[in-house]
Amino acid sequence: MSTLSDLLAEHTDLPGGAVDHLQRVVGEWQLLADLSFADVLLWVGADNGNAEAAGHGEVVCVAQCRPTTAPTAFAEDAVGTVVSDAEHPHVRQALTEWRIVRVEDGPPGEGTPVRREAIPVRCAGDVIAVLSRDTNPTQHRQSSPLEVAYLDCAADLCQMISEGTFPTPEEHSEILSSPRAGDGFIRLDSDGTVVYASPNALSAYHRMGLTTTTLTGSDLASVTRTLVTDPFDSQDVANDIRAALAGKAGKRMEVEARGATVLLRTLVLRPGGQPAGAAVLIRDVTEVKRRDRALLSKDATIREIHHRVKNNLQTVAALLRLQARRTNNDEARQALSESVRRVTSIALVHDTLSMSVDEEVNLDEVVDRLVPIMADVAMVGSAVQIRREGSLGVFPAERATPLVMVLTELVQNAIEHAFEPGEAGTVTLRAERSARWLDVVIHDDGLGLPPGFSLERSDRLGLQIVRTLVSAELGGSLGLHPADGGGTDAALRVPLGRRANRV
Repeated sequence: MSTLSDLLAEHTDLPGGAVDHLQRVVGEWQLLADLSFADVLLWVGADNGNAEAAGHGEVVCVAQCRPTTAPTAFAEDAVGTVVSDAEHPHVRQALTEWRIVRVEDGPPGEGTPVRREAIPVRCAGDVIAVLSRDTNPTQHRQSSPLEVAYLDCAADLCQMISEGTFPTPEEHSEILSSPRAGDGFIRLDSDGTVVYASPNALSAYHRMGLTTTTLTGSDLASVTRTLVTDPFDSQDVANDIRAALAGKAGKRMEVEARGATVLLRTLVLRPGGQPAGAAVLIRDVTEVKRRDRALLSKDATIREIHHRVKNNLQTVAALLRLQARRTNNDEARQALSESVRRVTSIALVHDTLSMSVDEEVNLDEVVDRLVPIMADVAMVGSAVQIRREGSLGVFPAERATPLVMVLTELVQNAIEHAFEPGEAGTVTLRAERSARWLDVVIHDDGLGLPPGFSLERSDRLGLQIVRTLVSAELGGSLGLHPADGGGTDAALRVPLGRRANRV
């Protein structure tokens, strides 16, 4: 099955910021499906530069989520299917008119009838996709207080998605096991008073030490603060609930209370920009935490291995640096200094992995830490300024190492060969990330390429390393050509999504 990144890369040219927002939406939508008692599907326009598809107004489903609180409306998975405007007119209407479109009954025909709703997904002022909520109306449920509370909260979240105010980057958390609606759901009014608490939420609070039979009508922040064992955690939880009521992004928090461990998450509800209270999800993870301790121990071991590899590489770099200082041969000294830089770049990747909970590397952090090292190693010293524009983003560890090597080699090559010794200049690393590609241009305002230069025929070791890594490890492309206005541009293109998997 293709991933969301693969399908977005195949069917769209969305910029990196839009792709990140859709990833955040998908990260949150199990909650939306459960609160809605509905299947939630993510649709994008299937034009993809195809005039015929654009003329027919086709859309493609790039992700699907089924509810855990109700039967699914679709027996088969819809991910990857392309449908016409006639089959899902409400989706195309929401995509073009930028508004929520509701259809009470599905189109006639065979199969289970569904109630449909299309919600435009807004990012940075533009509609980039559509969420559809499809409910099976044959599954009649009594309008219980729980169902009413769920549906009211789902309606608020859908409105916020259409306005681009949910989810936000600030709501991203390192706690992966976020509570679900079925774990425990509490609805607060704008004053922080509980207007509804599900039975599971009440059970979790009883596990924490609550002695009353109900939470309804109580101030949740005050009640929670009295139950949490650690005084700092208790104050943090209370402050987080009150901050959400004030419109600030809530957090996922893990707290302990009288031997019980619970996950709490507070969701801001501000449809139309107006305060509508907050939703609190709670999950009793006491038993899960006991099992997780063994896994955390293994994760710590992996990070320790990365830490030791980093230390060993730094030792190698220190020995090479010491040897470079002792040699009297300028060519040997330069070769050793370049080796120091290459080893250091790999060590920084392992240093990042040693502090990460997963095998992913934030390239922006690594490159920013490498820039002073490259400036120090360069023969021209501090006369050349190095700066970064745009974001490189996050890469898996197996691709991060060769990419960092390529970037450092290209920047170092520009520093050493684009300027006369002591000459002032600027080297700019410009990055632009879309659903399909990471495009990086290393621009310098120096002397330009020498006459008759050819990247393929160059015998420089650095460029030979770059060509090998780009073609064999990254599956990308590289070109060196004169820049507009003088200087040189080294243009690197690295595939993302499905294209990267084919490398």
